Amino acid sequence: MSGNVSETKAIQFGRMAPTVAVSDMAAAVQFYTDVFGFEKTFENGHPVGFVILEKDQAELHLSLSANHRGATQNVAHLLVSDASALYAVCERKGVRIIKRLRDADYGLRGFVFADPDGNRIDVGQPIPPEA
Repeated sequence: MSGNVSETKAIQFGRMAPTVAVSDMAAAVQFYTDVFGFEKTFENGHPVGFVILEKDQAELHLSLSANHRGATQNVAHLLVSDASALYAVCERKGVRIIKRLRDADYGLRGFVFADPDGNRIDVGQPIPPEA
């Protein structure tokens, strides 16, 4: 896979939306809409095998995979304006927390949660540099 990086320098990239496999589409949609306030903007199939969820600038694609089991690595990174407030929501709503809220030395306050299938989402909020 060799190539000249200069070939792509002039091409602007837009958003990239992760696709997350889920074993129960209805449960996954309910989780992301009820806990995080996502809205379903698209669905496809009978039964539904693909869904697009959106909230603000975030977009998440769900793909049905009946035997899916979550992995031990994060499948997506979500930047938010207030990680502490979202962490409190997750605690209150019984979301499984994988890594507790903390300030990291790389400039993000964040945590990791798992959805009902065990898919891990890393949440981060940029910490402003101290004056």
